[in-house]
Amino acid sequence: MTLYTSTVVTPKRPRQIWRTIGESTVYAIGLPIVLLVIWGIWASFFPEPFFPSPLIILQAFVDTWIGPAFVNDVLPSLWRLLLGIVLSIVVGVVAGATIGLVRWLRELLEPLLEFFRAIPPPVLIPIIAVLLGPTDTMKITVIVIGAVWPILLNTIDGVRATDSVMTETARSFALTPAQRIRYLVLPAASPRIMTGVRQAMSIALILMVISEMFYSSSGLGYQIVYFQRNYLIDQMWSGILLLGLIGVLLAAIFGFVERRVLRWYHGIKEVERA
Repeated sequence: MTLYTSTVVTPKRPRQIWRTIGESTVYAIGLPIVLLVIWGIWASFFPEPFFPSPLIILQAFVDTWIGPAFVNDVLPSLWRLLLGIVLSIVVGVVAGATIGLVRWLRELLEPLLEFFRAIPPPVLIPIIAVLLGPTDTMKITVIVIGAVWPILLNTIDGVRATDSVMTETARSFALTPAQRIRYLVLPAASPRIMTGVRQAMSIALILMVISEMFYSSSGLGYQIVYFQRNYLIDQMWSGILLLGLIGVLLAAIFGFVERRVLRWYHGIKEVERA
């Protein structure tokens, strides 16, 4: 329970729910299916060695990733990715809330934050590799250094945008600083925090692949580069397909979590739209 009041939304009828699910499914998979059909027809009439048909890529996907490669390459990559995302969320939210609440600290760190935010994370990979070596710690550190910024900056903005009336109300009720953070500041900043997490997830996936391309002997990034260098084009495309599926899965999981965490926020938006 927070200082934000919950909003009662009229439940939809079962027919409306199924209609909404059907429309969402058609919109989600309709265009990809059309593009795959066009791609398959084009590949049948104009075969290209570097652009195989979707059926060939699907067969290569099954042959390459359904088996030992899933355990040896996919699972370690997913573990590093998830750990990097979790650490980015923890560091970004804690540091962002602290900086957003303490004005002098925010003014002190703002130039430094803008400087490091402007540095592309991939250029730091050689430096991190020298300091930490080609280890899993290095790869996770690369992910955290790149993915933490959207969460950190959105948390700072969300904390600063906390409603002043509610802040005064919390003070009038003599809430402790910890209670204000838990029941007012973090709920108020949660929509922007979730926006930062959404951005961080795509950055983390990119950095996971890049870190494995240069300083690794296993993982998705390593295997994709290995296939490309050895002209195993079908397998290379299957690795790209797997990365896309991982991105879709992460987006689906995030959407489910976001709806649960921001249920009160979406309820308010539905009432406003109505």
